[in-house]
Amino acid sequence: MQTVIITGGTGLVGKRLTAHLVTKGYKVIILSRKAGNDSNNQSVQYATWDIDRQTIDEQAILTADYIIHLAGAGVMDRRWTASYKKEILDSRVKSSGLIADSLKKYPNQVKAVVSASAIGWYGPDTQPARPFVEEDEPSTDFLGQTCALWEKSISNAASNDTRVCIVRTGIVLSNKGGAFTEFLKPLRFGLAAILGNGHQMISWIHIDDLCRLFIFAMENNSMKGSYNAVTGMPVSNKQLTLTLAKIKRGRFFIPFFVPAFLLKMILGEGSIEVLKSTTVSNAKAMAAGFTFLYPSIETAMANLCEKTKDQI
Repeated sequence: MQTVIITGGTGLVGKRLTAHLVTKGYKVIILSRKAGNDSNNQSVQYATWDIDRQTIDEQAILTADYIIHLAGAGVMDRRWTASYKKEILDSRVKSSGLIADSLKKYPNQVKAVVSASAIGWYGPDTQPARPFVEEDEPSTDFLGQTCALWEKSISNAASNDTRVCIVRTGIVLSNKGGAFTEFLKPLRFGLAAILGNGHQMISWIHIDDLCRLFIFAMENNSMKGSYNAVTGMPVSNKQLTLTLAKIKRGRFFIPFFVPAFLLKMILGEGSIEVLKSTTVSNAKAMAAGFTFLYPSIETAMANLCEKTKDQI
């Protein structure tokens, strides 16, 4: 039984990824800031780390075969004040630095580090007919530079014995939280909320496909560098909203547009992310041999709505 360390293992993606790994027969160690966490599953255990103090459970590093790094403050969890933007950056760069330093400090058998990043690397579309690819330079905006520093810091974990693969994640659709559940909320009242003009393109991925891609990258020795984690069928905000509304409400819903100025008032600078159009290619992941269970928004929404049929 091989052992996988997960950082950010208590988050939306981390919980689902843990379930996928255990199903495949892996032992999972979840790094947590709090001591005393316990699991009812014999294949899952917890170990401590402290990003601010730059400490980590040495035994976890010694026993790990792989590390999947998901830790980082939620980009849309709070308003983007100067202090929260610093937390978004530091939580990623400092945690990545701790992993890289620990692999140099302690003897280990870690074959691969697979780290999350984000398609925020690319910024807004400039040539809509040409999707962004992994070789494109990072955007000069806040998220672009955050992703650049994030990826640079985790790349220091690479060595002759340890490869590093970076997964640039798009909008993750899950019925346990995140964007999908936010889209569901107004539908409880028969309202389909289209954000801004609704034309902005969303590059997205079903959470199960994302988890499968993390594991695929972990197990595939030829995968190094950055890969986009999105389907090949991006959709506009309007198309996504109306597809969900039709599945959940049939013809019994009222579409309405949430003005951009109102989103800016509510979300501040973070409104950039819900109004931004980003079209991203998944050709590199596909060329590596990865296949999607939910390639279209219709298949993804149908699956997620089946699991949430009692919520509306």
